[in-house]
Amino acid sequence: MSRRSGNCLRCCLVIFAVVSALCVSGPALYFKFKKGLKLKGISASCPPCVCGCAPPQSLFQIVPGLANLSVTDCGKDDPDLKEEMEKQFVDLLSEELKLEETVDEDHTHHMNITLGEAKRLASQYQKEAEKCIAATETCEGSRELAVVLLTKEKKVTSLWEQRARQHGWEGE
Repeated sequence: MSRRSGNCLRCCLVIFAVVSALCVSGPALYFKFKKGLKLKGISASCPPCVCGCAPPQSLFQIVPGLANLSVTDCGKDDPDLKEEMEKQFVDLLSEELKLEETVDEDHTHHMNITLGEAKRLASQYQKEAEKCIAATETCEGSRELAVVLLTKEKKVTSLWEQRARQHGWEGE
């Protein structure tokens, strides 16, 4: 890259940075400046506003029991939660493994039922396919027999027509 194009790129980046900063902070500065001008336009004879609000209170004053809470106090009155919290880590892991085994057994049971249903449907479809094959073979055999009988009938018809012509029949 030449020195001139490097300077041009640097200049473009600086312009882009300035424009971006103005776009981000411009609206806030504009409203702050506008608000400042309005305050200067107000006469000094206007007395300050009197507010009848109560003094601010801390969160501990609003909810006094909040300061006394700690993690150890959490759920101490709940017997189920207390029992869970007193369990040892090994007991928790063994319970988790038992739950996973139960879930796996349920999943295996569901899978076996689904597999049995799939096998039953496959067997049913196989029987239907065999019926269709047998019906097709029967129809094909009947069609072949009909073709043979039709060929014989045509031969007999041709023979009778030939005899009729020999006896003077002229045809249609």
